[in-house]
Amino acid sequence: MAIGLSGSNFASTALMKFLNTKILGLLLFCFVALPRAEATQAKADSTQYLLLNMALQLQITDAVDNMYNFKFREAEVEFNWMKYNYPDHPLPYFLFGISTWWQMMPNLDKESPLGDEFLAYMDTAIVKAEAMFKADENNIEAAFFLAGAHGFVGRYHSEKKNWFRAAGAGKNALKYLEITQGNESFSPEILFGDALFNYYSIWIRETYPMLRPMLVFFPKGDKELGLRQLNEVSRNAFYTRIEATYFLMRIKAFETNETFDALRLAEMVHKKYPDNPYFHRFYARMLYTLGQDTQAQQESEEILNRIDKGQVGYEEVSGRYASFFLGHIHRKRGRHQEAEKYLRQAIRFTEQLVDEEESGYYLYAQLYLAQYATQAGRFEEALERIDIIRDNSKRRDGVNEQARELKKEIRKRK
Repeated sequence: MAIGLSGSNFASTALMKFLNTKILGLLLFCFVALPRAEATQAKADSTQYLLLNMALQLQITDAVDNMYNFKFREAEVEFNWMKYNYPDHPLPYFLFGISTWWQMMPNLDKESPLGDEFLAYMDTAIVKAEAMFKADENNIEAAFFLAGAHGFVGRYHSEKKNWFRAAGAGKNALKYLEITQGNESFSPEILFGDALFNYYSIWIRETYPMLRPMLVFFPKGDKELGLRQLNEVSRNAFYTRIEATYFLMRIKAFETNETFDALRLAEMVHKKYPDNPYFHRFYARMLYTLGQDTQAQQESEEILNRIDKGQVGYEEVSGRYASFFLGHIHRKRGRHQEAEKYLRQAIRFTEQLVDEEESGYYLYAQLYLAQYATQAGRFEEALERIDIIRDNSKRRDGVNEQARELKKEIRKRK
């Protein structure tokens, strides 16, 4: 059984969302440069770039690891040290911004004062990078941070459906992208952007053929090359290594049907960062998808345990995933009382979120509970759940079809 998000109409707002999240959000935030024939390479002097300072990388390795492991206070002690020692450089402010981004990552839809904090850090990184760029318009590092900070801001605004702000941030990022083009040897961080462009420029055309006329001025990439480049970045980069692994994991899980590889990557990042709730729930999801129910049950129970303890980052989205997995696993094993308990919990978690009633996990939880209610003769409850399913899904969706069939069965039994 496939569980996923049900689709929505591809109206003008959805088109804007797609363009911003996939082109601006994915490509611009990770420093991708659109290849153009006239782009020239700038010469990189490794002595003047903080990004290439290996001693600094060694110094802050633990801080970066703490950030991805949701030990934000520990990470930000080192970032403050960087800010003190490099007060005019964008890097510490950019890292503070990424740290704030990951604090929001488990539920980006949730309104939080962290959003303003994130924007403030990225704005400061932009001001610092602009000063560097004004002093030297061939400064690859300054262009890197300007494109990256503007792109990250664009991704944030696209998540919040602030389309014009997202587009404005993307436009600002474009001004600095050509400077990084052709400088992959400068840093694998630059290669990360090229990798995503190569993969997604083809993916967009294949997945959304109606967008092809709008993409005529975008050069075509190479999906296979993009995947090879992502693998290289995941092995060799410092600042974008985990981000590259994140994209590889999702591509393999949802695009290339390499689910066992996705599980391998998910297990790797979960073991490295065991307190990262996003990686934890993704690992549980891959275990569940591949039918490894014993391990999926163990990880899902641990997720719910951490939510009960109030552990940082473990909240409603993770709870919905874990509860549904446990409900379905118990259902398959014939433990119907336990199944009902967890399916009801999955629904409660979902209803605490914003506009998530079209989620496949929510709708299938409603369907299974409607089936249980029908078996127990609680027909009114079952019909109420069927109405919820039909109101939040399309007629051709599998869950909608099953709900209609169940309604026919109820009519026969009443």
